[in-house]
Amino acid sequence: MQPDQKRKMFILMINMFIAIGSFGIIIPILPAYLMSIGQGGTAAGLMIAIFAGAQFIMSPIAGKWTDQYGRRKMIIYGLSGLALSMFIFYFSHSIGVLYFSRVIGGIGAALLIPAIFAYVADITTIEQRAKGNSYISAAMSLGIVVGPGVGGFLADFGLKMPLLVSAIVGVAAVVFSVIVLKESKEGGFQPAEATSDPMVKKLAQSVYKPYFIPLIIVLVMSFGLMAYESIIGLYLDNAFGATPQEIAVMVTVSGVISVIVQLFVVDRLVSFLGEGKVMNIFLAITAAGFLFSTFASSYVLFFIVTLIIFMATSILRPVLNTLISKLAGNEQGFAMGMNNAYMSIGNVLGPLTAGLIYDIHMIYPFLLGLIVLVLTMIVSISWQKRQRLTKKATII
Repeated sequence: MQPDQKRKMFILMINMFIAIGSFGIIIPILPAYLMSIGQGGTAAGLMIAIFAGAQFIMSPIAGKWTDQYGRRKMIIYGLSGLALSMFIFYFSHSIGVLYFSRVIGGIGAALLIPAIFAYVADITTIEQRAKGNSYISAAMSLGIVVGPGVGGFLADFGLKMPLLVSAIVGVAAVVFSVIVLKESKEGGFQPAEATSDPMVKKLAQSVYKPYFIPLIIVLVMSFGLMAYESIIGLYLDNAFGATPQEIAVMVTVSGVISVIVQLFVVDRLVSFLGEGKVMNIFLAITAAGFLFSTFASSYVLFFIVTLIIFMATSILRPVLNTLISKLAGNEQGFAMGMNNAYMSIGNVLGPLTAGLIYDIHMIYPFLLGLIVLVLTMIVSISWQKRQRLTKKATII
C-alpha cells in the first residue's frame, strides 16, 4: 500500500477499534449494574437483541446513505451515535432509558461499519482488498479483547466509570475523524433517490445479488459464533467448574490469536488459495470445532477447541467481506449494508436460540452449530461450482 493508503487505513482501524472497544468496555460491569437497578438475565439478553435489532433494521438504509452521501459522513455520524448511546447509558436510572440507549448504539453501529468497509473498498485495489479488510477485522478483534479488560480495570473507580470513559473516548474519536479523515473519493458520490426501500424489500433484493450466498454464510457464521460465545461461560462452569478468571483468560487469548491471524495470515492464505477455497476450508474447520466441543473432556481440551473456532472465524470474516466487496461492483454501500444486516440477524438469533436449547441440554447448541455449518459448507461448494460453470459458459 502507498503511504496515503496506510494513513487512511490506520485512521479507519482506530475508529473501528474504538467503536467495538467502547461497547466491550461495559461487559464486566453489566451484571452488577443491571442488579443495581433491579434487573437480571432477561434484561441482559434484551440489551444484546435490541442493539443487534436496531443495527439490523438500519443497515440497508445506512448502506444507501453511504453510497449517496459519502463514507466520511456516515463514519462520523456512526461514531457520534455510539458516543451518544454511552452518555445516555451513563445518565440512565431506568431500564427503559437503558434500552433506548441500545437503540441509538445499534443505529450508530449500522452507520459506521458498512461505511468503513466501503471506504476500504474505495482506497484499495482488488488485490489489496483482502489485506485491507483483514486489518479492519483485526481492529474489531482487538476492540473485543481490550474493551472488557479496560472496563474491568475502570470498574474499580466506580461502577459507572467505564460508561463515562467510553462516552468520552467516543467523542474524541468523532473529533479525530472530523479533523483527520478525508473522503475516500475526490470526485464525490452519485446522488441517489430520496426514498429508501423497506427492510423486507432490501432483503428480497439481496437474494438476486451475486453475493447472496456469501451473505448467507455471514449470517451463519455470526449465528454460530454468537451462539457459542453466549453459552460458553455457562458451559465451562457447568461442565468443568471453570472460574471467572479461567473464562476471561480463554476469551482474551482467543481474541489475541484472532488479531494475529487477521494481521499476518489472511492475506497470504487468500493470495495462495483464493477466497472460495479458504471459505470452504475454514467452514469445515469451524464445523469440526463444534463437533470436537462435544467430546472435550477437560478445560484444557475445550480451550484448544475454542482457539480453533475463533481462529477459523477470524479468517472467515475478512475473506467473506472481501468476496462480497469484489462481487458488489459499484454498489459497495448497499452490499456492506446488507453484510451488516445479515450479520445482525445472526447476532440476534444466535444467542436467543442457543439459550433456549441450552436449557434443554447443554450440548445441543454445539450440535445445532455443527449441523448448520455442514449444510452451509455444502451450499458454498455447490454455489462455487455453479460460478465456475457460468464463467466457462460465458467464455465459450
